[in-house]
Amino acid sequence: MTNYPGASGNGNPSSRPSGTDAGFGQRVDQIGSEAQQLWSDARGAVDDLGQSLDLRGRVERNPYGMIAAALGVGYVLGGGLFTPLTARMLRLGVRLAALPFVKDELLGMAETAFQGYQAGRGAVSSAVSREPGAASADASVAGTPRPPSY
Repeated sequence: MTNYPGASGNGNPSSRPSGTDAGFGQRVDQIGSEAQQLWSDARGAVDDLGQSLDLRGRVERNPYGMIAAALGVGYVLGGGLFTPLTARMLRLGVRLAALPFVKDELLGMAETAFQGYQAGRGAVSSAVSREPGAASADASVAGTPRPPSY
């Protein structure tokens, strides 16, 4: 190893100034105390949030719901929000949510069509009964059962 006179950090202990070690140690202590302060502040914020949300009470009242909420938060924070699985689940959810609306629309259309069918059938049967000779035509066919009228 080559030592250059006057160069710092060249491995020669006599080349270091005597106050450098004390300054470095103070800086490490200061960083450590700042980290402890940051940790205690974060811990206090989490405790305050927990008290304001009453997490312990919610867990005691509804443990399965809180497990489901924790799974959902973990899924989102774990990066599962923009995955193909999430897209499939959303499509299924939209379909299931839309199912009652589609069912109501289809029932409404079927009811309207049935009412129109009944109205048309009633008009046709009244027109047939008014025609002259309609009863005699039915009577002339012997042995043929007459279809029931609804």
